[in-house]
Amino acid sequence: MLAASWAPLSPAERAVAIEVLTHGPVSRTEIARKLSLSAGSLTRLTKPLIESGLLIEEPAPVSATTRQGRPSQPLDIVADSRYFAGFKVTADTLYGVVTTLKSDIVADRAVPLRTRDPEHVADLVQAMTTEFVAEFPRLAGIGVGIGGQIKGFSRAVASAFLDWQDVPFGDMVERRTGLPVVVENDVAALIESEAWFGAGRGLDRFAVLTIGAGIGYGLILGGQLVRAANDGRGIGRRWIINPNGPLTPDGARGSAVSLLTIPSIRYQVRAATGQDHTYEEILALAAAGDPPAARVVDEAARALGTVVAQIANFAMPQKILLAGEGVGLMDIAGAAVQSAILANRDPLADPFVLETKISDFNDWARGAAVLAIQILVLGRPKD
Repeated sequence: MLAASWAPLSPAERAVAIEVLTHGPVSRTEIARKLSLSAGSLTRLTKPLIESGLLIEEPAPVSATTRQGRPSQPLDIVADSRYFAGFKVTADTLYGVVTTLKSDIVADRAVPLRTRDPEHVADLVQAMTTEFVAEFPRLAGIGVGIGGQIKGFSRAVASAFLDWQDVPFGDMVERRTGLPVVVENDVAALIESEAWFGAGRGLDRFAVLTIGAGIGYGLILGGQLVRAANDGRGIGRRWIINPNGPLTPDGARGSAVSLLTIPSIRYQVRAATGQDHTYEEILALAAAGDPPAARVVDEAARALGTVVAQIANFAMPQKILLAGEGVGLMDIAGAAVQSAILANRDPLADPFVLETKISDFNDWARGAAVLAIQILVLGRPKD
Protein backbone atom coordinates (compact mmCIF):
# COMPACT_ATOMS: atom_id res chain seq x y z
CA MET A 1 0.00 0.00 0.00
CA LEU A 2 2.81 2.37 0.86
CA ALA A 3 4.73 1.66 -2.31
CA ALA A 4 1.62 2.35 -4.40
CA SER A 5 1.11 5.70 -2.67
CA TRP A 6 4.52 6.73 -4.02
CA ALA A 7 3.44 6.42 -7.67
CA PRO A 8 5.23 9.13 -9.70
CA LEU A 9 3.27 12.01 -11.17
CA SER A 10 3.63 13.23 -14.72
CA PRO A 11 5.35 16.63 -15.14
CA ALA A 12 2.01 18.34 -15.83
CA GLU A 13 0.29 16.65 -12.86
CA ARG A 14 3.29 17.63 -10.76
CA ALA A 15 2.89 21.29 -11.64
CA VAL A 16 -0.79 21.23 -10.66
CA ALA A 17 -0.09 19.38 -7.41
CA ILE A 18 2.67 21.82 -6.41
CA GLU A 19 0.44 24.81 -7.12
CA VAL A 20 -2.36 23.43 -4.96
CA LEU A 21 0.00 22.14 -2.27
CA THR A 22 1.80 25.45 -1.77
CA HIS A 23 -1.10 27.86 -2.42
CA GLY A 24 -4.32 25.91 -1.86
CA PRO A 25 -7.17 26.06 -1.59
CA VAL A 26 -6.98 27.71 -5.00
CA SER A 27 -9.54 28.14 -7.76
CA ARG A 28 -9.30 26.29 -11.05
CA THR A 29 -9.26 29.63 -12.83
CA GLU A 30 -6.20 30.74 -10.87
CA ILE A 31 -4.40 27.44 -11.48
CA ALA A 32 -5.13 27.59 -15.21
CA ARG A 33 -3.89 31.18 -15.37
CA LYS A 34 -0.64 30.51 -13.50
CA LEU A 35 0.16 27.34 -15.45
CA SER A 36 -1.15 28.58 -18.83
CA LEU A 37 -3.59 25.69 -19.13
CA SER A 38 -6.95 25.49 -20.83
CA ALA A 39 -9.99 24.55 -18.77
CA GLY A 40 -10.13 21.18 -20.54
CA SER A 41 -6.47 20.41 -19.92
CA LEU A 42 -6.81 21.30 -16.26
CA THR A 43 -9.85 19.02 -15.88
CA ARG A 44 -7.93 16.17 -17.53
CA LEU A 45 -4.94 16.65 -15.21
CA THR A 46 -6.89 17.04 -11.99
CA LYS A 47 -9.23 14.09 -12.51
CA PRO A 48 -6.66 11.36 -11.62
CA LEU A 49 -5.34 13.47 -8.74
CA ILE A 50 -8.84 13.71 -7.28
CA GLU A 51 -9.56 10.02 -7.89
CA SER A 52 -6.30 9.04 -6.15
CA GLY A 53 -7.33 11.01 -3.07
CA LEU A 54 -4.50 13.53 -3.40
CA LEU A 55 -6.75 16.51 -4.25
CA ILE A 56 -10.27 17.42 -3.18
CA GLU A 57 -12.85 19.84 -4.51
CA GLU A 58 -13.84 22.23 -1.76
CA PRO A 59 -17.39 23.61 -1.55
CA ALA A 60 -17.83 26.66 -3.73
CA PRO A 61 -17.82 30.03 -1.92
CA VAL A 62 -21.29 31.45 -1.27
CA SER A 63 -20.64 34.34 -3.64
CA ALA A 64 -19.76 31.89 -6.43
CA THR A 65 -22.98 29.89 -6.04
CA THR A 66 -25.10 32.95 -6.73
CA ARG A 67 -23.61 33.41 -10.17
CA GLN A 68 -25.02 31.85 -13.30
CA GLY A 69 -23.47 28.67 -14.56
CA ARG A 70 -21.44 26.02 -12.74
CA PRO A 71 -19.99 27.29 -9.45
CA SER A 72 -16.20 27.43 -9.15
CA GLN A 73 -15.02 24.80 -6.67
CA PRO A 74 -11.53 25.49 -5.26
CA LEU A 75 -9.04 22.64 -5.22
CA ASP A 76 -7.11 21.71 -2.12
CA ILE A 77 -4.73 19.00 -0.96
CA VAL A 78 -6.13 16.17 1.15
CA ALA A 79 -3.72 16.76 4.01
CA ASP A 80 -4.20 13.38 5.68
CA SER A 81 -4.08 11.35 2.46
CA ARG A 82 -0.43 10.61 3.26
CA TYR A 83 1.90 11.14 6.18
CA PHE A 84 5.64 11.71 6.31
CA ALA A 85 8.31 11.10 8.93
CA GLY A 86 11.07 13.63 9.49
CA PHE A 87 14.18 13.14 11.63
CA LYS A 88 16.81 15.52 12.96
CA VAL A 89 20.05 13.97 14.21
CA THR A 90 21.95 16.00 16.81
CA ALA A 91 25.12 15.10 18.68
CA ASP A 92 23.19 13.38 21.46
CA THR A 93 19.52 12.98 20.44
CA LEU A 94 17.35 11.75 17.59
CA TYR A 95 14.23 13.88 17.08
CA GLY A 96 11.37 12.57 14.97
CA VAL A 97 8.04 13.96 13.80
CA VAL A 98 5.13 12.90 11.62
CA THR A 99 3.57 15.51 9.35
CA THR A 100 0.60 15.68 7.06
CA LEU A 101 0.97 16.37 3.36
CA LYS A 102 0.71 20.07 4.29
CA SER A 103 3.63 19.69 6.73
CA ASP A 104 1.57 20.08 9.91
CA ILE A 105 3.15 18.11 12.78
CA VAL A 106 0.78 15.49 14.20
CA ALA A 107 3.21 13.46 16.33
CA ASP A 108 6.71 13.83 17.73
CA ARG A 109 9.28 11.75 19.60
CA ALA A 110 12.82 12.20 20.95
CA VAL A 111 15.28 9.51 22.04
CA PRO A 112 18.86 9.89 23.31
CA LEU A 113 21.78 8.46 21.35
CA ARG A 114 23.84 5.95 23.32
CA THR A 115 26.47 6.21 20.63
CA ARG A 116 26.89 8.08 17.34
CA ASP A 117 27.63 4.87 15.48
CA PRO A 118 25.64 5.02 12.19
CA GLU A 119 24.20 1.52 12.68
CA HIS A 120 22.83 2.51 16.09
CA VAL A 121 21.32 5.73 14.74
CA ALA A 122 19.76 3.87 11.80
CA ASP A 123 18.30 1.31 14.22
CA LEU A 124 16.71 4.12 16.24
CA VAL A 125 15.21 5.64 13.09
CA GLN A 126 13.78 2.21 12.23
CA ALA A 127 12.30 1.75 15.71
CA MET A 128 10.74 5.21 15.74
CA THR A 129 9.40 4.72 12.20
CA THR A 130 7.76 1.45 13.28
CA GLU A 131 5.97 3.36 16.06
CA PHE A 132 4.89 6.04 13.62
CA VAL A 133 3.55 3.53 11.06
CA ALA A 134 1.49 1.82 13.76
CA GLU A 135 -0.28 5.13 14.41
CA PHE A 136 -0.22 6.46 10.83
CA PRO A 137 -0.45 3.52 8.38
CA ARG A 138 -0.36 5.83 5.34
CA LEU A 139 3.22 6.88 6.08
CA ALA A 140 4.67 7.44 2.61
CA GLY A 141 8.28 8.47 3.08
CA ILE A 142 11.11 9.52 5.37
CA GLY A 143 13.35 12.57 5.46
CA VAL A 144 16.49 12.91 7.59
CA GLY A 145 18.33 16.16 8.34
CA ILE A 146 21.99 16.00 9.41
CA GLY A 147 24.52 18.76 9.98
CA GLY A 148 27.17 18.04 7.37
CA GLN A 149 27.71 17.34 3.69
CA ILE A 150 25.50 15.01 1.69
CA LYS A 151 27.19 13.58 -1.40
CA GLY A 152 24.85 12.25 -4.05
CA PHE A 153 21.23 11.46 -3.28
CA SER A 154 21.31 10.14 0.30
CA ARG A 155 24.31 8.04 -0.52
CA ALA A 156 27.21 9.42 1.52
CA VAL A 157 27.04 11.58 4.63
CA ALA A 158 30.11 13.41 5.95
CA SER A 159 29.48 14.96 9.36
CA ALA A 160 32.28 16.24 11.59
CA PHE A 161 30.19 16.48 14.75
CA LEU A 162 28.94 12.89 14.32
CA ASP A 163 32.39 11.71 13.22
CA TRP A 164 30.88 10.20 10.07
CA GLN A 165 32.74 9.97 6.78
CA ASP A 166 31.00 8.75 3.62
CA VAL A 167 28.26 6.95 5.55
CA PRO A 168 25.48 5.71 3.18
CA PHE A 169 22.85 6.58 5.76
CA GLY A 170 19.91 6.90 3.38
CA ASP A 171 20.50 3.40 2.03
CA MET A 172 20.83 2.06 5.57
CA VAL A 173 17.48 3.50 6.66
CA GLU A 174 15.75 2.50 3.42
CA ARG A 175 16.83 -1.13 3.84
CA ARG A 176 15.54 -1.17 7.40
CA THR A 177 12.18 0.52 6.81
CA GLY A 178 11.25 -0.36 3.24
CA LEU A 179 10.19 3.26 2.71
CA PRO A 180 11.62 5.88 0.34
CA VAL A 181 14.27 7.90 2.20
CA VAL A 182 15.92 11.23 1.48
CA VAL A 183 18.84 12.59 3.52
CA GLU A 184 19.83 16.24 3.36
CA ASN A 185 21.87 18.86 5.16
CA ASP A 186 19.69 20.06 8.03
CA VAL A 187 19.90 23.74 7.10
CA ALA A 188 18.92 22.99 3.49
CA ALA A 189 15.95 20.97 4.80
CA LEU A 190 14.81 23.86 6.99
CA ILE A 191 15.11 26.29 4.08
CA GLU A 192 13.09 24.05 1.75
CA SER A 193 10.41 23.77 4.44
CA GLU A 194 10.17 27.53 4.85
CA ALA A 195 10.17 28.09 1.09
CA TRP A 196 7.28 25.69 0.49
CA PHE A 197 5.18 26.14 3.61
CA GLY A 198 6.60 28.93 5.75
CA ALA A 199 8.11 32.39 5.70
CA GLY A 200 9.37 32.12 2.11
CA ARG A 201 6.16 30.82 0.56
CA GLY A 202 5.49 32.54 -2.76
CA LEU A 203 8.74 34.57 -2.72
CA ASP A 204 11.18 34.59 -5.63
CA ARG A 205 14.23 35.64 -3.56
CA PHE A 206 14.41 34.41 0.00
CA ALA A 207 17.33 33.89 2.40
CA VAL A 208 17.62 32.01 5.68
CA LEU A 209 20.29 32.58 8.32
CA THR A 210 20.39 30.17 11.27
CA ILE A 211 22.31 30.77 14.49
CA GLY A 212 22.70 28.26 17.26
CA ALA A 213 25.34 25.57 17.72
CA GLY A 214 26.67 26.74 14.35
CA ILE A 215 25.92 29.16 11.52
CA GLY A 216 23.77 28.13 8.58
CA TYR A 217 22.90 30.06 5.44
CA GLY A 218 20.89 29.35 2.34
CA LEU A 219 19.35 31.22 -0.55
CA ILE A 220 16.25 30.59 -2.64
CA LEU A 221 16.28 32.15 -6.13
CA GLY A 222 13.44 31.66 -8.56
CA GLY A 223 11.85 29.24 -6.12
CA GLN A 224 14.93 26.97 -6.13
CA LEU A 225 17.57 26.45 -3.44
CA VAL A 226 20.97 27.61 -4.67
CA ARG A 227 23.40 24.70 -4.39
CA ALA A 228 27.18 24.97 -3.91
CA ALA A 229 30.11 22.62 -3.42
CA ASN A 230 30.74 24.00 0.08
CA ASP A 231 27.22 23.26 1.35
CA GLY A 232 27.44 21.82 4.84
CA ARG A 233 31.08 22.77 5.34
CA GLY A 234 30.40 25.45 7.94
CA ILE A 235 31.06 28.64 5.98
CA GLY A 236 30.63 30.70 9.17
CA ARG A 237 34.12 29.70 10.32
CA ARG A 238 35.64 31.82 7.54
CA TRP A 239 32.93 34.48 7.30
CA ILE A 240 35.03 37.27 8.84
CA ILE A 241 32.98 40.03 10.44
CA ASN A 242 35.64 41.77 12.53
CA PRO A 243 39.30 40.79 12.02
CA ASN A 244 40.04 42.20 15.48
CA GLY A 245 37.20 40.26 17.08
CA PRO A 246 37.38 37.39 19.55
CA LEU A 247 39.38 34.23 19.02
CA THR A 248 37.48 31.12 20.09
CA PRO A 249 38.25 27.39 19.82
CA ASP A 250 35.94 27.03 16.81
CA GLY A 251 36.24 29.50 13.93
CA ALA A 252 38.76 32.09 12.79
CA ARG A 253 39.29 35.29 14.78
CA GLY A 254 36.29 37.56 14.42
CA SER A 255 34.36 35.10 12.23
CA ALA A 256 30.60 34.67 12.29
CA VAL A 257 31.09 31.46 14.26
CA SER A 258 33.38 33.09 16.84
CA LEU A 259 30.99 36.00 17.36
CA LEU A 260 27.52 34.51 17.01
CA THR A 261 27.24 30.85 17.91
CA ILE A 262 25.99 29.75 21.31
CA PRO A 263 29.19 27.80 22.21
CA SER A 264 31.36 30.81 21.32
CA ILE A 265 29.22 33.25 23.31
CA ARG A 266 29.34 30.93 26.32
CA TYR A 267 33.11 30.55 25.88
CA GLN A 268 33.67 34.32 25.81
CA VAL A 269 31.64 34.90 28.98
CA ARG A 270 33.36 32.01 30.75
CA ALA A 271 36.79 33.39 29.76
CA ALA A 272 35.83 36.82 31.12
CA THR A 273 34.20 35.72 34.37
CA GLY A 274 35.46 32.23 35.13
CA GLN A 275 31.84 31.11 35.42
CA ASP A 276 29.88 28.83 33.11
CA HIS A 277 26.41 30.05 32.12
CA THR A 278 23.76 28.77 29.74
CA TYR A 279 22.93 30.88 26.72
CA GLU A 280 19.61 31.90 28.25
CA GLU A 281 21.36 32.96 31.47
CA ILE A 282 23.82 35.07 29.48
CA LEU A 283 21.00 36.86 27.66
CA ALA A 284 19.27 37.52 30.99
CA LEU A 285 22.51 38.84 32.52
CA ALA A 286 23.04 41.13 29.53
CA ALA A 287 19.48 42.45 29.83
CA ALA A 288 20.15 43.17 33.52
CA GLY A 289 23.27 45.15 32.66
CA ASP A 290 25.98 42.68 33.71
CA PRO A 291 29.11 44.18 32.06
CA PRO A 292 30.85 41.03 30.70
CA ALA A 293 27.61 39.50 29.40
CA ALA A 294 26.39 42.81 27.99
CA ARG A 295 29.68 43.35 26.12
CA VAL A 296 29.63 39.88 24.54
CA VAL A 297 25.95 40.10 23.62
CA ASP A 298 26.32 43.61 22.17
CA GLU A 299 29.25 42.48 20.03
CA ALA A 300 27.24 39.46 18.86
CA ALA A 301 24.26 41.69 18.01
CA ARG A 302 26.41 44.05 15.95
CA ALA A 303 27.93 41.06 14.18
CA LEU A 304 24.47 39.68 13.42
CA GLY A 305 23.36 43.02 11.97
CA THR A 306 26.50 43.14 9.82
CA VAL A 307 25.91 39.62 8.49
CA VAL A 308 22.26 40.38 7.70
CA ALA A 309 23.27 43.58 5.89
CA GLN A 310 25.88 41.71 3.84
CA ILE A 311 23.31 39.14 2.80
CA ALA A 312 20.88 41.90 1.84
CA ASN A 313 23.56 43.81 -0.09
CA PHE A 314 24.73 40.91 -2.21
CA ALA A 315 21.80 38.47 -2.47
CA MET A 316 19.09 41.19 -2.63
CA PRO A 317 16.37 38.99 -1.09
CA GLN A 318 12.81 40.10 -0.52
CA LYS A 319 12.96 38.55 2.95
CA ILE A 320 15.61 37.22 5.33
CA LEU A 321 14.50 34.73 7.96
CA LEU A 322 16.53 34.46 11.15
CA ALA A 323 16.03 31.01 12.64
CA GLY A 324 17.60 28.63 15.11
CA GLU A 325 17.87 28.27 18.84
CA GLY A 326 20.12 31.35 19.10
CA VAL A 327 17.73 34.01 17.80
CA GLY A 328 16.69 34.95 21.34
CA LEU A 329 19.52 37.45 20.81
CA MET A 330 16.99 39.59 18.93
CA ASP A 331 14.78 39.91 22.01
CA ILE A 332 17.63 41.31 24.09
CA ALA A 333 19.66 43.27 21.55
CA GLY A 334 17.37 43.80 18.58
CA ALA A 335 18.06 47.55 18.54
CA ALA A 336 21.80 46.94 18.17
CA VAL A 337 21.12 44.47 15.34
CA GLN A 338 18.97 47.01 13.49
CA SER A 339 21.56 49.74 14.04
CA ALA A 340 24.29 47.58 12.48
CA ILE A 341 22.03 46.76 9.54
CA LEU A 342 21.44 50.45 8.85
CA ALA A 343 25.14 51.24 9.22
CA ASN A 344 26.04 48.67 6.55
CA ARG A 345 23.26 49.41 4.03
CA ASP A 346 22.91 52.21 1.50
CA PRO A 347 20.01 54.44 2.60
CA LEU A 348 18.50 54.11 -0.90
CA ALA A 349 18.81 50.33 -1.07
CA ASP A 350 15.65 48.33 -1.65
CA PRO A 351 13.98 47.42 1.64
CA PHE A 352 13.67 43.81 2.77
CA VAL A 353 11.67 42.05 5.45
CA LEU A 354 13.59 40.67 8.44
CA GLU A 355 11.63 37.93 10.19
CA THR A 356 12.64 36.00 13.30
CA LYS A 357 11.67 32.44 14.16
CA ILE A 358 12.90 30.51 17.17
CA SER A 359 13.25 26.95 15.85
CA ASP A 360 13.26 23.94 18.12
CA PHE A 361 14.49 20.57 16.95
CA ASN A 362 10.97 19.51 15.95
CA ASP A 363 11.04 22.34 13.40
CA TRP A 364 14.27 20.95 11.99
CA ALA A 365 12.73 17.47 11.84
CA ARG A 366 9.67 18.93 10.11
CA GLY A 367 12.01 20.38 7.50
CA ALA A 368 13.31 16.87 6.81
CA ALA A 369 9.72 15.61 6.43
CA VAL A 370 9.12 18.31 3.82
CA LEU A 371 11.97 16.79 1.79
CA ALA A 372 9.97 13.55 1.66
CA ILE A 373 6.89 15.50 0.59
CA GLN A 374 8.91 17.06 -2.21
CA ILE A 375 10.06 13.66 -3.40
CA LEU A 376 6.45 12.48 -3.60
CA VAL A 377 5.48 15.49 -5.68
CA LEU A 378 8.66 16.15 -7.68
CA GLY A 379 10.01 12.63 -8.00
CA ARG A 380 13.38 11.29 -6.85
CA PRO A 381 16.26 13.20 -8.48
CA LYS A 382 19.11 11.42 -10.20
CA ASP A 383 22.60 11.48 -8.67
